[in-house]
Amino acid sequence: MKILAITSCPNGIAHTYMAAENLQKAGAKLGVELKIETQGSIGVENQFTEQDIREADGIIIAADKTVVKDRFVGKKLLVVGVQDGIRHPEELIQRMMKGDVPVYQAQSKSVEDTEENRPKQNPIYRHLMNGVSYMVPFIVIGGLLIAIALTMGGVKTPGGLVIPEGSIWKTIESIGAAAFTFMVPILAGFIAMSIADRPGLAPGMVGGFIAANGSFYGSEAGAGFIGGIIAGFLAGYVALAIKKIKVPRSLQPIMPIIVIPVLASLVVGLIFVFVIGAPVADLFEALTVWLAGMQGTSSILLALILGAMISFDMGGPVNKVAFLFGSAMIGEGNYVIMGQIAVAICVPPIAMGLAAMINKRKFTPAEREAGKATFTMGLFGITEGAIPFAAQDPLRVIPSIMVGSMAGSVVAMFGSVGDSVAHGGPIVAVLGAVDNVLMFFLAVIVGAAVSVIMVSLLKKDVAAETPAVVGAGAIEGPAGAGEASAVDAAAPMAADLTEVASTVINNGTATETPAIRVEKLTDIVTPDLINLNLVGTTQDAVIDEMIGVLERNGAVRADGDFKQAILAREQESSTGIGMNIAIPHGKSDAVLKPSVVFGIKQDGVDWKSLDGSEAKLIFMIAVPRNSKQNAHLKVLQMLSRKLMDDDFREALLAVTTKEEAYQLLDQVH
Repeated sequence: MKILAITSCPNGIAHTYMAAENLQKAGAKLGVELKIETQGSIGVENQFTEQDIREADGIIIAADKTVVKDRFVGKKLLVVGVQDGIRHPEELIQRMMKGDVPVYQAQSKSVEDTEENRPKQNPIYRHLMNGVSYMVPFIVIGGLLIAIALTMGGVKTPGGLVIPEGSIWKTIESIGAAAFTFMVPILAGFIAMSIADRPGLAPGMVGGFIAANGSFYGSEAGAGFIGGIIAGFLAGYVALAIKKIKVPRSLQPIMPIIVIPVLASLVVGLIFVFVIGAPVADLFEALTVWLAGMQGTSSILLALILGAMISFDMGGPVNKVAFLFGSAMIGEGNYVIMGQIAVAICVPPIAMGLAAMINKRKFTPAEREAGKATFTMGLFGITEGAIPFAAQDPLRVIPSIMVGSMAGSVVAMFGSVGDSVAHGGPIVAVLGAVDNVLMFFLAVIVGAAVSVIMVSLLKKDVAAETPAVVGAGAIEGPAGAGEASAVDAAAPMAADLTEVASTVINNGTATETPAIRVEKLTDIVTPDLINLNLVGTTQDAVIDEMIGVLERNGAVRADGDFKQAILAREQESSTGIGMNIAIPHGKSDAVLKPSVVFGIKQDGVDWKSLDGSEAKLIFMIAVPRNSKQNAHLKVLQMLSRKLMDDDFREALLAVTTKEEAYQLLDQVH
């Protein structure tokens, strides 16, 4: 009998490979030919071929994250959580051998719909992050191309900043604008796909397109990215509901490709056009009339309202109502209204870009890198640059940027800042379209500073970090945002030999550490990094004790933040992986060289392990924050696989000298 298996966990590290190792051992014990594909943070390894699938008698998926199953249609498919792969591998294989497994059809329930497999995850957040991850590249492409075109080819005219027709810059602007048109449909489509699998993709994109194009329901502004989020969830759950309807066997093959997409698209489209869209259009028309009525009565209040509206949905309908109002005032010779709007437009992306780049504890390295593009968009008045940050954490980010934009608008009002073109951001000041340029930049600085301070106070510290979804201070990352990006396809996925080369910051100076070849655990473990008699009686005490070993051996600076990195990872989820094992780990600028310290606590310490066991074998992995390679992932893989060996664990617990322990650890490769 030939069985295929896939293992995958949200973090894509330890449990992925623990489940693979236990399934492999169980298959050998039961005399079953077993091939296992692991889908971890380092990428897909041991991927199935078409021949493998064709010859397989069945497939086991032991996963707590999305696994695409289209290639298994017509095969017996058993879907369980990754913990079942670790704890009950023989039972899973025996079920497959007995034939007590259904044949997978296209409409079968998918792994991502099995909420019991991931009780610690927020499904709404996970669906939203799936959409945001696919939307971000379109924002970056559109924003930067438009910014380049405006910088190089923009010309000041009474009607706004215009790029001449027929120029190369107009073509570049058009390409950027085309990328922007995909933004909301992509967001909605992949939210819906996360909820209902592939049948939800088309309805979500159709709903997102309608949300972004107000012409369907008589609105010039449309519903923006907020409407796209609504459309995505609506389409996803409508498609999911249709999937659950029992239909005759003859209709089952066409359900996912015809019936579900068509019906869901129709339902979502009609709801948006006749239920959601029209009331929204009336609301925004009333807002426009109200703003016009306020002119001249309360300048401060008007500045506050315009600043709040501009940053509330960043290019969406509320933003457009305020922007169109300011544009209309230019036609009447009133440039002060657009001056306030020009400041408010650029505050969100500039503030979020600055906050992401300077605040390591609040933003992941990926977000800090994206913050550079966001900041650049702000310089060119592209408010949409802040959307990815707002979509990921709306309750903290949106109020922060609204208050900042409001503050900037009020400063601009007091400074009599005027803008004679229908555009915003420092670019209009550089091109000479702004009156009182000094006050304009002061208003932008004040607004951005207010937002940076607020978002820094409100946002929580980032708890985890991976090469795919990275955060301040840890190696593994959570699902949802963790699934926002794929590991670089060029990264070594299955190489047995890896290297660590890292940049360490010392007194503000970046220094490159030599590459360390890691082909077995003892390449980064020495006898001096082994403690056979840990004395701490609590998790925190043991962490301090093991960090002390690293400090004494020159692997970690004593004044650094490595402990915060370790604790941040523990807050995300326990590194107690069960079977009396804990693998705390973290990335930090305080780490001077990649190292692993091994400790034994014979009477155990509570590590909040998944199986309730106390940690006796503890491995602490320390990696410089800027490690260029994925060797730490290979270390986790090596440990996870080897520690599944009962004899190996018992032998480690029985050692009496550091030399014995070192010889055993030398087997981990």
